[in-house]
Amino acid sequence: KSAQAVGVHRNTAFRWRHRFLALPQGQQAGQLSGIAEADETYFLESFKGKKRAMPRAPRKRGGVAKKRGLSDEQIPVLVARDRSGATADAVLTQVTAKSVAAILRPLLARDAILCSDGNPVYEAVAKALDVTLQAVNLAGGIRVRDKVFHVQNVNAYDSRLKGWMDRFHGVATCHLASYLGWRRLLERYPGGPASSDVLHAAPGIGWRQQLRVT
Repeated sequence: KSAQAVGVHRNTAFRWRHRFLALPQGQQAGQLSGIAEADETYFLESFKGKKRAMPRAPRKRGGVAKKRGLSDEQIPVLVARDRSGATADAVLTQVTAKSVAAILRPLLARDAILCSDGNPVYEAVAKALDVTLQAVNLAGGIRVRDKVFHVQNVNAYDSRLKGWMDRFHGVATCHLASYLGWRRLLERYPGGPASSDVLHAAPGIGWRQQLRVT
């Protein structure tokens, strides 16, 4: 559709897409302050576009996992977001205290409060980073603690991200970080970015790390 709209070949449109996303891919919040929520979401591993040396048979239009639940077919993405809307994310090889702490260490302000679900990984992360942890026992039916501690903000972001990604019928894992950056760019403009906003984002013109445009 993009290629047809501007009168170029679809392969050209695809190359341009990733050239435009190269810089926004790294444009994340530099710091999360106040209450910062962290959670992991998962995307099906994809070799979309790969023609040779495939480790398995290709799926049709994204396909579904062969294994139930979480498995090595799922690629974890850590999403961290504070209540002001500052957002950062990272593609992980696995969800461990070491990998999560490495992402959150430069992001969390010294007085930030980390909110998570009951995953014990975050208890180890909070201890390693010396930050206060407020964990919510979702499995036990507890969604909010003390009327303020919850992970609904980051979970809502995850839901918007997954719903938006559905249109691509599977994103190649090698390009996943680019699409995460694209989504963060869209989130900065609640009404949707203008074409000029996207053009400016590609070379980093006028980009403001922490602020959201309203």
